Amino acid sequence: MAGRADDEHIVCATCGTTPVDDEARALARSTWARGTEHRRRVWTCPHCSREHLRSIEGKLDSSWW
Repeated sequence: MAGRADDEHIVCATCGTTPVDDEARALARSTWARGTEHRRRVWTCPHCSREHLRSIEGKLDSSWW
């Protein structure tokens, strides 16, 4: 099935970090921030989430970060 959440490639939209294996990818689904920008799903790793928390809470586009 195309578009299944299990098949989604997780990449931090800010720094480009990716989970290294299946276990890390499963953990990322519950620990990384997921948002929507321009009708597409974007992921933000915990490090970038902490660094840009105020911008995320203010709902600023990532281009402002």
